[in-house]
Amino acid sequence: MMTPKMKEDLCTQILNASRQLFLSSKISEVCQEKGTQKQLEFVLELMNKELTLRDENRRKRLIKRAGFPTYKTFEGYSYQHVKLPPAFSREELESLEFVPGQKNLVLYGPVGVGKTHMAIAAGVKACNLGYKTKFYTVTELVLKLAESRKNGTLERLLRDLRSLDLLILDEWGYVPVDKDGSQLLFRVISDSYESKSLILTTNLEFSKWGGIFTDDQMAAAMIDRLVHHGHLLIFEGKSYRMEHALMRQDA
Repeated sequence: MMTPKMKEDLCTQILNASRQLFLSSKISEVCQEKGTQKQLEFVLELMNKELTLRDENRRKRLIKRAGFPTYKTFEGYSYQHVKLPPAFSREELESLEFVPGQKNLVLYGPVGVGKTHMAIAAGVKACNLGYKTKFYTVTELVLKLAESRKNGTLERLLRDLRSLDLLILDEWGYVPVDKDGSQLLFRVISDSYESKSLILTTNLEFSKWGGIFTDDQMAAAMIDRLVHHGHLLIFEGKSYRMEHALMRQDA
């Protein structure tokens, strides 16, 4: 037999679910007045299933919109090439504690040691947690910025970038960027400062950024904004892809 307390608890859960589904509170009122225990439990089960479905669909949409070149997770990820800073743990990385704090990660090291894999895995986890995320190679973003400026849609693109919780920029410094591209990229970094998290992958030490971005002062300003609220993760060792290519040849 349903006690008044049991009925109150069920109706409260139905009311909360109704709010999350943007339904009228009238449903909860009717349940309170006329619902039997089985009816209330059935209504609540339906609502919870709808909430679960909407949550799954939202995560799928976020992952699709993020534009990842491939799907990666932290499952089975090897940290043998990675040096985490003392103030930043593996648990903080994989739980994405740094995202709500608008902190940045710079993943520095040679090609093929897992930087992009880590960046994508963090991005996928961010989407699964409901964070708006976008992945670009730096070359891709610079071209997109230049094209949108030419088409008169630059402010719209910058507004979209500002709305993100996490922006991932892959292959930072792999290809030289001209002056106009550097200025546009600097604007993205400035807009992101203390408003979202950034993850950068790069094989270029900070001292060489000026040569890539054509302006030492601009490069210094970018570095200042990135490291002020950020962590540097250093990747060392031989290329994972090269090692496995050689292993296949030796087999």
